[in-house]
Amino acid sequence: MRAALLATALTLGALPAGAQTVMVTADRMLDVQAGRYLEKPALLVRDGRIVEVGTQGQLAAPADTEIVNLAGLTILPGLIDMHVHLTGRHDMHGFRRLEQSPVDEAINGVVHAERTLKAGFTTARNVGAGGYADVALKKAIDQGRVPGPRLWVSGPSIGATGGHCDNNLLPPRFQAKGDGVADGPWGVTQKVRENHKYGATLVKVCATGGVMSKGTAVGAQQLSDEELRAIVEEAKRLGLRTAAHAHGVNGVKAAIRAGFDTIEHASFIDDEGLRLAKERGTWLSMDIYNTEYILGEGEKAGILPESLEKERLTGRIQRENFGRAVKAGVNIVFGSDAGIYPHGENAKQFSRMVKFGMTPLQAIQAATVNAAKALGAEEEVGALAVGRYADILAVKGDPLADISVLERAEAVVKGGVRVK
Repeated sequence: MRAALLATALTLGALPAGAQTVMVTADRMLDVQAGRYLEKPALLVRDGRIVEVGTQGQLAAPADTEIVNLAGLTILPGLIDMHVHLTGRHDMHGFRRLEQSPVDEAINGVVHAERTLKAGFTTARNVGAGGYADVALKKAIDQGRVPGPRLWVSGPSIGATGGHCDNNLLPPRFQAKGDGVADGPWGVTQKVRENHKYGATLVKVCATGGVMSKGTAVGAQQLSDEELRAIVEEAKRLGLRTAAHAHGVNGVKAAIRAGFDTIEHASFIDDEGLRLAKERGTWLSMDIYNTEYILGEGEKAGILPESLEKERLTGRIQRENFGRAVKAGVNIVFGSDAGIYPHGENAKQFSRMVKFGMTPLQAIQAATVNAAKALGAEEEVGALAVGRYADILAVKGDPLADISVLERAEAVVKGGVRVK
């Protein structure tokens, strides 16, 4: 496996084969936990993990150490996107999706995983994929066969018959059905077990209708309270984190009460929902950039007219409620919904997070240390600290002064290996 990883690294212009100890240097490093810069940082990396953090004047490189010199650049932890669809294409929406088989999805995933990694996102959650294409993609990345972020993958999203996660594009004679469709507490429990059996490392459900699905009301709760509780109970038993797609206020609150770790979108969340989320430590993942792509480019991408109409209201309200969530002190993570819009452009969301209420540091923390907490991976990723993977994004300039610099990754390091 290590030989495969190193071979992949060579194809990406990374470190020479056999290098196990690396020192990364730069002009400055953003300590996302403390919220301040370290000038002239040096990170000593062994077998992919950080073993020492200091300044270039403090740390000496052991013999035979490879140096990754990022002179003139600011480094920060590799970013984490908590809501992507790597196996989906931004130009294949609506009825065009019927042209995509699980094989197509897997190929899409290979292309988009590398694009996402080179944009500085070294970790991501893939929330929904047909035919377990995302599970296959994760395996290929973990084995070093293809480049990509560290992935948490859900397999097929679990949802109700006729709901947002079902296939509602074809008439009855086709009997089309989404891979994750189930009804009743025992039905959804079985789907959680099935996804886990086939390699899912995350549970994703559709608690309400959605913008992009045909014939569903965005605000309508689709999984019952009993079904939501059954999903969380089984996921916890299996050691899996849970994510609930939920736009409508009732579905949002039902998912929070059921114990879901993250709420995706949370567009119409009300004051009670914000209070519940804060009390229970629930994380909100609010994709407030992609409304611009949907309304600006959606028709050309095949997005259905009814979806465009739903988005005109949903996107506006979601942005307002994002600001309210920030003011209320609710836990928020970075989730872009990339795949709705082009992969690799994930970081465009940062400027909107700042525009609608966050400080630049808060926005960066949402995509680093806080996202790591929501994943349950705070000892692995999310900060440039001893013991964590040496996953690094390097940019020109000061992201605390101009958050848009995160849209232009100058260099990316994953596990001590330079991949861009």
